[in-house]
Amino acid sequence: MFRNYFKTAWRHILRNKGYSALNILGLGTGMVVALLIGLWVHYEYSYDKFLPDYERLYQVRRNFNSNGDILNFTTNSLALADALRNEVPEIEYVAESDWMSAHGLKVGEKKLYLNGGQVNSDFLKMFRFPLLAGTPDLVLKDPYSIVLTESTAQALFGDEDPLNQTVRFDNKHDLKVTGILKDLPGNSTFQFKYLVPFSYYEATENFVKEQRRGGFSENSYQIFTKLKPGISYAQVAPKIKNITKREKNNPNAQNSEVVMQAMARWHLYSEYENGQDTGGFIEYVRMFSVIGGLILLIACINFINLTTARSEKRAREVGVRKAIGSQRKDLVIQFLIESLVFALLAFVWALALVQLALPAFNTITGSIIKLPLLNVSFWGITLGGVLLTALLAGSRPAFYFSSFNPVKVLKGSLHAGKAAALPRKILVVLQFSCSITLIISTIIIYRQIQHAKDRPTGFSLNRLMVTESNSDLSKNYLVLKNELQQQGIVSNITQASSSATGIYWHSDVDQWPGKHAGETVEMGVIMVADDYFKTLGIQVVQGRDFSGKSDTMSVIFNEAAIKRLRLNDPINQTITFNGQQVRIVGVTKDALMESPFASAEPTMFRYSAYPQPFITYRLAPGISTQDAIVKLTALFNKYSPAFPFDYQFADQSYARKFNLEILIGKLAGVFASLAIFISCLGLFGLAAFIAEQRTKEIGIRKVLGASVWQVWLLLSKDFMLLVVVSCVIASPLALYFLQNWLQKYTYRIDIGVGVFILAGVLALFITLLTISFQAIKAAVANPVKSLRSE
Repeated sequence: MFRNYFKTAWRHILRNKGYSALNILGLGTGMVVALLIGLWVHYEYSYDKFLPDYERLYQVRRNFNSNGDILNFTTNSLALADALRNEVPEIEYVAESDWMSAHGLKVGEKKLYLNGGQVNSDFLKMFRFPLLAGTPDLVLKDPYSIVLTESTAQALFGDEDPLNQTVRFDNKHDLKVTGILKDLPGNSTFQFKYLVPFSYYEATENFVKEQRRGGFSENSYQIFTKLKPGISYAQVAPKIKNITKREKNNPNAQNSEVVMQAMARWHLYSEYENGQDTGGFIEYVRMFSVIGGLILLIACINFINLTTARSEKRAREVGVRKAIGSQRKDLVIQFLIESLVFALLAFVWALALVQLALPAFNTITGSIIKLPLLNVSFWGITLGGVLLTALLAGSRPAFYFSSFNPVKVLKGSLHAGKAAALPRKILVVLQFSCSITLIISTIIIYRQIQHAKDRPTGFSLNRLMVTESNSDLSKNYLVLKNELQQQGIVSNITQASSSATGIYWHSDVDQWPGKHAGETVEMGVIMVADDYFKTLGIQVVQGRDFSGKSDTMSVIFNEAAIKRLRLNDPINQTITFNGQQVRIVGVTKDALMESPFASAEPTMFRYSAYPQPFITYRLAPGISTQDAIVKLTALFNKYSPAFPFDYQFADQSYARKFNLEILIGKLAGVFASLAIFISCLGLFGLAAFIAEQRTKEIGIRKVLGASVWQVWLLLSKDFMLLVVVSCVIASPLALYFLQNWLQKYTYRIDIGVGVFILAGVLALFITLLTISFQAIKAAVANPVKSLRSE
């Protein structure tokens, strides 16, 4: 019986090749979107879950009460790591770490400059990344050891066995290779190329030892913990919450509470509100999950419309079947199986398209996604989805066709009429409402991105470059600076504790004129050298610039900091910072060093006579970028022979701040285009059907003198009206969701009526383009051919 159902369905598909192709293409495209989004969502949710016991791993974070606003930080003190290790028995392991900057690795003439971490020896016992050589208990035991990833070992040693060989680290010490890690997968939050014991950091840097003894205010490190088996975070939370408050005379410690975030939430829940991880990338994952479902729904609506539109052609078949004894349930099964066959063919088509589209999709999303064709779960979920899609798409046609009265059908008195067309029109409106909402969203996202890109940054990014310093560059900085300027390669050069497009240190101001009792102000702090403001192009609007080593006890604030501190006449006023009294000598214009979508961050600049980790320089106007890089490479290699010359252009670093919004914009644009494409396939099929249905009417109108334009308008006006109704429905929906989305940005656009008009005009244009082929084809047809049978 079922074999007969499938055979009948297949014959129907072959007999109506045009409509079958439209149905398969529409359903298949919807499945492509659903598959791509499903694979992407699974990839995002899979972050870090490849690690054993990931559910017991946590990052220690700090909630800081800043005058009622709860700020959350990932940096903590070494004193807190010791307290957690010694005082909380529910914690199995504690690992302090530092991931701040890249370091130089050298073997013979091979030089690399890579990101890695200084981690406690328990780190690899907690995070059990696969070790290809060595054991977790021993690889980080010796302070002068190093663990390399597989690709780093290959780059440094080639095919030679790297174990027990030495790597020159930062041109200071030789470290013995004690372990080789398998390269980290793309869905790992940690992305490092080597690990060095934290004990090496303490043995070679005196300030680290001092910070461990310095109490709970030296918040410069990341701390990770692993709970013992059977222990929940709820059991640990009360014990760790107020650990820092034991330092009674420390305002920073008194205003801080210790919390931990589970590893399973690191990737998707990065945003904190009132001390809780309430959002982050998870919002976009959910949003695109909904979009994937909507586009699949649009594809199902297409199938329903195209199938039910041909009801009169299927009616005689139903009448004959019922007349010879078929029950209604038999007909329902027949049409559902027909729908299933369409869905299976569409699924095969979708798999092929997804395989072709994945490289481009991975490029857009920055993912490493593959079709898991050998995974049983994948086939179970996808085939279940195909079955559900078949039921969703085929249920209305199945029950609609099977309800026909065989007597009326066989007498030829069954006509669909307006009542049958109404559900079809409602479904078209639903289709286009979803599509137009996506079009409006895409336009708004790109306008918001462009709005932030056009915003004045407060400093010049043009030809500005940044190089991370190292031990050799620190010793030779002044000589390098002089030679770069004498050769006319750079116009200005400086050093700072942060790169030009970031602020890497935040701290409290202890005292300032007009401070309220119990008030705290946390702001960015940047240590700078000579010519910092001149090099970056930041304007000093009050007071003066730093004038060298005599200004080590002076500070310059930006305008946002002056406003936050409520200082009306700031020049020469004194504040207390880190227990020292310092004098305000200048005020600068605000510069957008952090988010281009937010207000400029209150920032304090302090002069430092000591080397800083970032060298910033601006290329001279008279030299091409290519020539400059050649000369820069030669000079940096001359004064830092143990390190490769590494650099970043500030404008490229700043552009990366838009990556998330650009990703969302691209995905929204792609999916909006596919939604419109699927909807247009349905319109194309419906227009062809209606033109076919009204062939004789069109012939009569033409004989009576109707023009091509009048016939075109006759066939187009109903579709245009449906799209207009869709615009009316989509506009308030899009407005509601987009206003909520824009609220997260301090610096944002206003949504005007123009975007809705533009989206509506675009939708109408695409609709007319789609249906005009069929309308004009019908309008120019010879009426004699359609009327000669009358």
